[in-house]
Amino acid sequence: MNKVTITCLLSALLFCSASASETNPSKLDDSVRAQQIKDMKWGMFVCWSFSTFSGYEWTPGVEDISFFNPTGADPEQWCKAAKDANMGYILFLTKHHDGFCLWDTQTTDRKVSNTPALKGRDILAELRKACDKHGLKLALYYSEGDWSWNPKHKGIHKSVPNPEAKKAQLKELLTNYGPIEFFWFDHAVNDGGLSHQDTVKWVHQFQPNTFCGFNTGQTAGRLNLRERGRPGAIGDKTAAHGKNHHKTSYSAFKVAEFTYPILEGQNRKKMRGAQWFYSLPENDHKAASPDKIYQDYLGAVKYGNIFSLNIGPDRSGKLREIDIKTLKTVGQYIRKEKTPSAIPPSTKP
Repeated sequence: MNKVTITCLLSALLFCSASASETNPSKLDDSVRAQQIKDMKWGMFVCWSFSTFSGYEWTPGVEDISFFNPTGADPEQWCKAAKDANMGYILFLTKHHDGFCLWDTQTTDRKVSNTPALKGRDILAELRKACDKHGLKLALYYSEGDWSWNPKHKGIHKSVPNPEAKKAQLKELLTNYGPIEFFWFDHAVNDGGLSHQDTVKWVHQFQPNTFCGFNTGQTAGRLNLRERGRPGAIGDKTAAHGKNHHKTSYSAFKVAEFTYPILEGQNRKKMRGAQWFYSLPENDHKAASPDKIYQDYLGAVKYGNIFSLNIGPDRSGKLREIDIKTLKTVGQYIRKEKTPSAIPPSTKP
């Protein structure tokens, strides 16, 4: 065997070893991994799907995927705005309850790359590239069940279980898009036929360092989610939004996350439109104040939480002007380039 052959074999072995370690890295100690998650501090929760175009939070009954019709989808803009705000990650909605997938999945034709507006584009792959460019981590939201698994099913709060579809979709997300920091699992329409404990086991087959959190349902995973919550220690039930988001046990949690829409605080009884997704043009001037967001950022740092500020790209696929302006101001507060008008004494750095 000559030197050239030996060199080629060694190179091939190293490549295989590197590839294997990237797709299935060794598990880190929980305390080490938890600190890595905490160090991200806060990020942008990007909700973008059929509801962007309906003005409603939930949008059942859409059969023609051309309903999703962004004219200028721009993951680069999202990431630049997040970086300007000193954010550490993007939390991206991959699939809502409508079953429309925001990545180039092989499990269904209901996917972004099949729409006339974004034909052939894998938005999640573009987002991964933009995150890497701007030094941001990537986390994913996933609705555990969805109505498309049985279009004739009429109960929007339920879906027909399809554990094999759920497993196949999660495998794609975990093997095709690099390291995923955590999964934000939405239990709103059920667990998809795979229990939360089994979902965690499945995720960890591919990426053992990925934290899993579930907004409601069985207690599982290492991440305590607080939908519409606030800063607070793990186990602080007052930091959760209502009893539906309380957990039966908090002993396994290593980090707590909280999230709310940038439209939080608007009068929901008087304001038409969605909050988690893009709302309506009439609400384009509305957003939480930079001071309020900064105070919650400080609270997240104080308690070792991560704070996912939800922002829905508009119908073109870009962030609203007020979102960009608000995020830029919060980033200036964090970097001490600008002083907020009011900081409660309890949250001063």
